[in-house]
Amino acid sequence: MPVNLPLPLADQLLPVAGVRLGTAEAGIRKQGRRDLTLIELAAGSRAAGVFTQNRFCAAPVTVCREHLATEGVRALVINTGIANAGTGAQGVANARASCEAVAAQLGISPREVLPFSTGVILEHLPVDRLVAGLPAAKAALKADGWFDACHAIMTTDTQPKCASRQVQIGGKTVTLTGMSKGAGMIRPNMATMLGFIATDADVAQALLAQLVREAADASFNSVTVDGDTSTNDSFILIATGASGAPAISSADSADYKALRSAVIDLAIWLAQAIVRDGEGATKFMSIVVEGGKSREECRQVAYAVAHSPLVKTAFFASDPNLGRILCAIGYAGVADLDVSTLKVWLGDGKEEVLVAEQGGRAASYREEDGVRMMKSAEIVVHVNLARGQAAATIWTCDFSYDYVKINADYRS
Repeated sequence: MPVNLPLPLADQLLPVAGVRLGTAEAGIRKQGRRDLTLIELAAGSRAAGVFTQNRFCAAPVTVCREHLATEGVRALVINTGIANAGTGAQGVANARASCEAVAAQLGISPREVLPFSTGVILEHLPVDRLVAGLPAAKAALKADGWFDACHAIMTTDTQPKCASRQVQIGGKTVTLTGMSKGAGMIRPNMATMLGFIATDADVAQALLAQLVREAADASFNSVTVDGDTSTNDSFILIATGASGAPAISSADSADYKALRSAVIDLAIWLAQAIVRDGEGATKFMSIVVEGGKSREECRQVAYAVAHSPLVKTAFFASDPNLGRILCAIGYAGVADLDVSTLKVWLGDGKEEVLVAEQGGRAASYREEDGVRMMKSAEIVVHVNLARGQAAATIWTCDFSYDYVKINADYRS
């Protein structure tokens, strides 16, 4: 079960003016489940995105990047079950064919369609099934379709991940609703995840591109489940401009700052939801590193701790074998790190105990205190490098028996 992740309720997800969503059972991989999502956007909508840095990026990522080179976006098509990655030229042709099929359904240009896939790598997308499912997805289009869509984009997720926010822009209420999927093969940049946030704010294209990068850096690029950077990761920010709020064209404006805060808040929630639903996760961990010379140095140390299988399995067992944390800090790659000056605390979000200082176990540390912290479902590892003013936080989860079972049976 996810770690302290509430199930979304349909009436908590707010429609975004200019966005309609529809889902269908296309049988792309498994029968009896919705696996195709169609999102229709109002004319004049803009979109910007960030994608995986895996050199084996999936065909839909390649096509998405091409289509985002133009400002006009009218639709998104998302399939689960087959990732359409490692599929060569045929995979790209299939991604383009899916865009052409959507364009024919909606009466728009294929370049106005953004394709997304998630699922098994090295298998070709059954375009015939996707095309056959599109009329049903089109017929299901509705403004309040977010609840169905966030279910339809799931793969090994145990529950959907979606939420809404509202903010005042120029005296008008602007709505943001987003959804994400992902549970394993999660590691920036980015992770086997899909993330979508739509807002009815009117945002200039250059600012939208800036905002999606800033939001990704604060959220999806600060999570990890297992250290695997996937082939299909995509985070898309959409602005329809249909709220009637004043257009946002300056990053220095109060309106942009208000929207930026809301987008980042929602993106962080969606990213953390992925970690809370990490495959087999029983613990949600925040690795907080401060006192570094740079933010990147702090992230380097945080990721070393977050990726360590020994640390993650100890947390699963609630075993305060905390020397594993010191070990990970030591091999993180900070060559001139003075371990005699750093400190490490372990906490549960309400209190924390000093674990290490002066190069070893803190004199005040007691095993029973560590056990108490480790039994919490939410744990904070707090590290002070004592060498500067920079800080960074990475969110991760533990490794349980179920992680192995889920990934061993992934294709079955």
